[in-house]
Amino acid sequence: MNREDFYMLNEDIIYFDNGATSLKPKILSEITSDYYNKYSANAHRGDYDISLKVDNKFEHTRNLVKQFINAKEKDEIIFTSGTTDSLNKIIFGYFKNVLSNEDEIIITKSEHASNVLPWYELAELLNLNIKYIDLTDNYEVTLNNLKQIITDKTKVISLAHITNVIGDVRPIEEIIKYAHELNILVVIDGAQSVPHMIIDVQKLDIDFLAFSAHKMYGPTGLGILYGKKCLLRNMKPIIFGGGMNASFSSDKTRIYSDLPYILEAGTQNIAGVIGFGKIIEYINDIGLNKIEEYEKELRIYAINKLKQNNNIIIYNANATSGIITINYKDIFAQDLAIYLNKYKICVRAGNHCAKILQDELKIKNTVRISLAFYNTKKEIDKLIEILNNPNIKQEII
Repeated sequence: MNREDFYMLNEDIIYFDNGATSLKPKILSEITSDYYNKYSANAHRGDYDISLKVDNKFEHTRNLVKQFINAKEKDEIIFTSGTTDSLNKIIFGYFKNVLSNEDEIIITKSEHASNVLPWYELAELLNLNIKYIDLTDNYEVTLNNLKQIITDKTKVISLAHITNVIGDVRPIEEIIKYAHELNILVVIDGAQSVPHMIIDVQKLDIDFLAFSAHKMYGPTGLGILYGKKCLLRNMKPIIFGGGMNASFSSDKTRIYSDLPYILEAGTQNIAGVIGFGKIIEYINDIGLNKIEEYEKELRIYAINKLKQNNNIIIYNANATSGIITINYKDIFAQDLAIYLNKYKICVRAGNHCAKILQDELKIKNTVRISLAFYNTKKEIDKLIEILNNPNIKQEII
C-alpha cells in the first residue's frame, strides 16, 4: 500500500521495525526542505510576512492534530519532543503537584521505560506506591485484574494503549470509565496505537495522552501531549524561557502565557511541526480504518506462517496489533536479528525498553517484527523463507 511514496523502499530492504520508528514518505522531506529553504523564520516571534506564514502553518498543524484525535479544543494540543517528553511533562508538571504521601500509581510490567522510570522517580520523591496489574496468561490486561489492586489510595492509572512488545490492545475505554467512577485519572501512552487506529479522546474520555510523530511516518524530535483543558490549566511548566511568558521584571514578577504556549518554552521543532501537519493529511488521505484493516490482515498472515515452524516461539500470537514478538529455539535474539540483516530484513532484538517485562516472559531478549501499511505479504514470505532455512543454526554459529 502506497509503497511508491517511500524512498527507502527503493533500497531493497524489508523494514519490520516500525514499532521503533516508521519510514518517512517523500512528502515529509519535501515540506521540511521547503520550510528551511523558503521561509525559515521562527514561530510566534516576528511581525513580518514569512514569520506570519510560519505561525499559520504551525498552528494549522495543531488544529490538524486536534481533529485527528478529536480533541475538544486546539489549546489541548501541546508540542513536545516525543512521547518520553510528553509523559515526563505530564508526570512532573501535573502529578507531582497533586499526589502526596502513600498515594498509589498503577502501571504494568509490560510498559515502556518512558511510562515506568518517571513514575519511579516521582514515587521516590513523594513517597508514593507503585502497583502492577497482574497480566493474564497471554500477558494482557483485563479490567477484572485491575479491579483487584485498586484501593482508596489509587490516584492514577498509567497504561500503554498498545504495548510495544506484547502488542496487546488494552480495553482502555472500560478501564477509563471504571477509573473515573472512582475519581482516578488515567494517562495513556499512545505511541503504538495512534499511528495505527482511530483514537477519539472525547469518546474514550482520556485525561492525558502522549504520542510521537516519528512512529507515524513523521519527523523525529516531535511529540504530542494531549490533556483535558481543565487538567492542563493546573499543569505547571517544567521548562522555562522564551515563548512561554508574557512578561517578567527584575523584581522577579513574571506573567506566563496562556495554554498551549505556557508548556512550549523555547524554539520548537518548527520544520517538524509543519512537516507533521502534511503527514496527518497524508494519513487522512489513505484512511486510518483502511490502514488498521490492512495491518491486521498482514498480522494474521504472518502469524499463520510463523506457526508452521516448530522452532519459532511466538509470545503474543493472540494479540491483534501489528507487533509480533518471537524467538527461535536455541538462537540468541540479537544473533537472529544480525542473521536476518544479511538478507536486508530489519527487525528489532533486545528488551525493547520494556526491561521489567522479563518478570512475566521469563526471558530477557526477544525479536520483534512490527508491521506498517507499506509492508506486504511478499515481504513476510521472504522472512519465513529465511527462518525456514534448515541450516540456519549452523550458519549463525
